Amino acid sequence: MKTFLVKQKFRLGGERFDIKDEMGNVAYQVEGSFFKIPKTFTIYDAVGEQVSGISKEILTFMPRFEIQLSNGDSFYIRKKLTLFRDKYEFDNLGLRIEGNIWDLNFRLLDDRDQVIAEITKELFHLTSTYTVTVYDESYADLVISLCVAIDYVEMLESQSN
Repeated sequence: MKTFLVKQKFRLGGERFDIKDEMGNVAYQVEGSFFKIPKTFTIYDAVGEQVSGISKEILTFMPRFEIQLSNGDSFYIRKKLTLFRDKYEFDNLGLRIEGNIWDLNFRLLDDRDQVIAEITKELFHLTSTYTVTVYDESYADLVISLCVAIDYVEMLESQSN
């Protein structure tokens, strides 16, 4: 089991922030593109090796991201159109989300209903701050990539309201 603390500092231009482990050490660094279309994020591990690339697809009705992991795997995450709650679907992944996405309190489950990770937003912070607990460490890069993409969409929507 591994726990991460994510404090995102999205700004209108470029984004750059660290994701720390439970000991306070930098586990990942996230760099967002600066005025680039389509919007992209690159995630690096603690030693500076790229672990994933995230790109937002343009000309889609609802937000859709392609996530490419350094091991060659790639998948899509897309937001579904719903009236009351935010919902996301994954293509080519075999995972599903359960919980409240809008408040960033949700769990990722595999096809056998095993909990892979839990994401919990911390209240009373000026920036988007949440805890990510990954139960199967082989999914850590994937879970961090998903969190960055989902939180970016939620941040855009909260700014537009």
